[in-house]
Amino acid sequence: MSAATNKKTVIVTGASSGIGQGIAIGFGQQGANVVVNYHGDDEGANETLDRIKEAGGSGFIHQADVSDEGEVEEMFRKTEAEYGRIDVLINNAGIQQDSDFASMSLEQWDKVIHTNLTGQFLCARAAIRHFEQQVQAGPEDMAKGNIIFMSSVHDIIPWAGHVNYASSKGGILMLMKSLALEVAPKKIRVNAISPGAIATDINEEVWSDEEKRKELIKLIPYKRIGKPEDIAKVALWLGSDDSDYVTGTTIYVDGGMTLYPGFVDNG
Repeated sequence: MSAATNKKTVIVTGASSGIGQGIAIGFGQQGANVVVNYHGDDEGANETLDRIKEAGGSGFIHQADVSDEGEVEEMFRKTEAEYGRIDVLINNAGIQQDSDFASMSLEQWDKVIHTNLTGQFLCARAAIRHFEQQVQAGPEDMAKGNIIFMSSVHDIIPWAGHVNYASSKGGILMLMKSLALEVAPKKIRVNAISPGAIATDINEEVWSDEEKRKELIKLIPYKRIGKPEDIAKVALWLGSDDSDYVTGTTIYVDGGMTLYPGFVDNG
């Protein structure tokens, strides 16, 4: 990995825990200015910023609900005022509110869609508006802005009992591709990362329980559960100039979960 991410300004939504925290710290290790967005976890956001600074990066914390248009716009205004430019948006914030379909309330559906899909739309739109007015920091034939959507293997794998979540991630897949096509001529790159099973707080009850862990491993041909660092490494590459010719692509970081693991022994 080159030092191409050094001194870039990166906004990471949902950076107070899990994958978002891992990515934010990773950019801090590369010397970037990192805006640590969070919604409710003050302690986690402070921990993220502390670890960024310990790693040699800089940044600040900004509390905002990504599904609120005004709060998103304010986050981008503050970032531009602080650093003068924005180079990378990590569109990561997301939630789950699980239910069987017949019992799912409209509130459960709306909350997940508003955060996971509308929130990514609002942040991406704010980033595009900024990038369109921004000149390249490097050569003219390279990107002047970069968006990385955080999706899930459930953008292509159906998930019973999680219809709202899977629908939001399926929406991200086509949002990313359509946006990438639209803004590529403007030298703006748009990609996505789709993690598989990653050990974070949201699924701790699975990976911390031995029996549930064994059942989960059956779905992963690589036979291990991922770590936030696995996703951070990919985000760092997509956020760097090393990947400048990559746009409109989803990278599945899943230990082979999308490879129909039931066929590992010929089915």
